Amino acid sequence: MKRLLAVGLLPVIVGGLLSGATTASASVPAHYADQKLDWHPCAAEELITLPPGTDISGLECATFRTPRDWDRAGERQDLTIAVSRLKSTGPSTASLLTNPGGPGGPGRWFPVTFRGQEKLREHQDIIGIDVRGTGKSTNVTCRGTADLIQQLDPRDRDPRNLNQILANAEHVARSCQSAGGELGPLITTHQTIRDFDLLRTLLGREKINWVGYSGGTWLGAHYAQQFPQRTGRFVLDSATEFTTDWQKTFDRQPVGFERRWRQDFLPWMARYDAKYHFGTNGEEVRQSYERVRYALSRNPLNGSGPMELDTAIIYMLYKKATFPALADLLVKIRDAMENPAARAEAKAAVDAAGDHPDAQDATFWNTLCGEGRFIGTRESLIRASQRNLDRGLLLAGGGTLNASVCLFWDKEPRPLPKMDGKGVPPVLIVHSEHDPATAIEGARKAHAGFANSRMLTVTGEGDHGLYADGNPKLDEIVDAFLVDGVIPADQSVPGMPLPVPAP
Repeated sequence: MKRLLAVGLLPVIVGGLLSGATTASASVPAHYADQKLDWHPCAAEELITLPPGTDISGLECATFRTPRDWDRAGERQDLTIAVSRLKSTGPSTASLLTNPGGPGGPGRWFPVTFRGQEKLREHQDIIGIDVRGTGKSTNVTCRGTADLIQQLDPRDRDPRNLNQILANAEHVARSCQSAGGELGPLITTHQTIRDFDLLRTLLGREKINWVGYSGGTWLGAHYAQQFPQRTGRFVLDSATEFTTDWQKTFDRQPVGFERRWRQDFLPWMARYDAKYHFGTNGEEVRQSYERVRYALSRNPLNGSGPMELDTAIIYMLYKKATFPALADLLVKIRDAMENPAARAEAKAAVDAAGDHPDAQDATFWNTLCGEGRFIGTRESLIRASQRNLDRGLLLAGGGTLNASVCLFWDKEPRPLPKMDGKGVPPVLIVHSEHDPATAIEGARKAHAGFANSRMLTVTGEGDHGLYADGNPKLDEIVDAFLVDGVIPADQSVPGMPLPVPAP
């Protein structure tokens, strides 16, 4: 069906702001474009995944209605999108939209993480968004089944185990599609970036600025490609390979996680063997982990086995700040294998990592499986997982099977647009050399394939998510881009030191 054109006057652009409540795009029906954002102080219960002790003072919340299906925007079937704002400390000249990643991570709480960015906040309002499907926006669901894909160990190559892993993935796919109903296929990048463009209109901006992390780089790049004339200064931090499909992007993860594990964490833990007693070099520490993992496979912690441990490790590799907590976790599990009295504490520590709300999981799978074709068969996925294990990609390499949900998605995915960056203003990619979740090889390919992009490589670093996280040189370059419009050349900056554990 053709999009219905809105009836309304074109806006008058004044100093970067849109005057009046008129629509900024002819494709937005007036009854959406004429909404007013009713800002009010956020209450804690309006924010999902809020880290304990987070200061939310000054954070304002609002909601707006958006078409359920932007391809049928005139039908007045609405979704609710929950947003937030941390107002600028001086005269506001721009709105910076933010996204913490995922796809599907709730982002309404996220602006508070920029509270200390003084130069940025002098001029720009920081906007947080719970994207469609998740958080306090209209939710989609998988009926809580997504955890099934992490329960069986792909290192166990018994054909019965491998077949059951695939059966679990198929069950998740069927459950997500059934529970998602007519809404599930509308949880896609195509729809979400149009929600963002409506929000731009409601904020009264000619253009928006953007800082997106991880899965948020996919959203930012797709918005810029679709709406180059409305694209301000876009930062893509810890980039997906957004010039290709989701499958190729996630196929790079086993290399990324294994590199971070072997080259950053294991030698770091060995350096403090006097504290942890896990090994005096990286390989000794890895062998100690393998013994703990094997013991856990034989004697799980009340249902938490090797896959739960590996999942916890994977999430704790994202930031070097959590290295001490990860080392403590490994010690707790080792001690629990020898001392039954320590098992309850160890299980609680394992279960605390990597737990996501159902709506976030459902948004993730509907997005990945609903756009771009997934290539493979049961047999090819089993072979691919074995190749990863044979290459020594032990931490996440077998997970190719566990992540095979899209193989069983039986609804036709939406084709992805060509992502070449032509006509797009300069965008800045920020990436660390040892990023575990979005391997740098993919970021480099995206940079090479996206015209007019710039890349800031952080050397001696493996953190996933870099801007506004304590690297002053990096923040200086990004702030100059976001605030002053200084477009950097491709360059490298040094990362920050690894932590020293408490005595």
